[in-house]
Amino acid sequence: MAQPKILAFAGSTRQGSYNAQLVRIAASGARQAGADVTILDLKEYPLPIFEEDLEREQGTPSNATKLKQLFFDHDGLLIASPEYNSSISPLLKNTIDWVSRAAEGEAPVAAYAGKVAVLMSASPGGLGGLRGLVHVRSILGNIGVTMLPDQVAISQAYEAFDTDGNLKEARKQTQVESLGSTLAATIAKLRA
Repeated sequence: MAQPKILAFAGSTRQGSYNAQLVRIAASGARQAGADVTILDLKEYPLPIFEEDLEREQGTPSNATKLKQLFFDHDGLLIASPEYNSSISPLLKNTIDWVSRAAEGEAPVAAYAGKVAVLMSASPGGLGGLRGLVHVRSILGNIGVTMLPDQVAISQAYEAFDTDGNLKEARKQTQVESLGSTLAATIAKLRA
């Protein structure tokens, strides 16, 4: 049986992003569990804000097509979502929207069909981004992604990571790594 293929990314492109650090930890757990993990940096795929008039007049941006192919090529998603004003980041929402668009002859939201996802967040605030995760979970669940209940939110993120990008608290580091290993194991069971 082929290794589960997992796409891991953060909904932030900020240099030193806590969420980018967090998703790398989860990706490490997935790799340890035998998954083939691709870490995606959304900064490498700039996109205009989704708008149907733009899509109709100019077609699908090439970066949206490339991103969509990456989603098609993977079985699962590890997503670290920053919380912006108690919700999802504009970058993450825009990415989800562009990837959801159907090409000619393609079923709606085809790139999300059969995907399994795990969410996490890191935030300077006391709730660690939990309010935003509710929205991400709702959006992805509504477009057909199987959402695992496991999630981790890291509060006071500005002091949670060491200089190597790991979490200072061993228990939290293990929890985040287990998000990746749980996703890999779930995908493997679903394929069996």
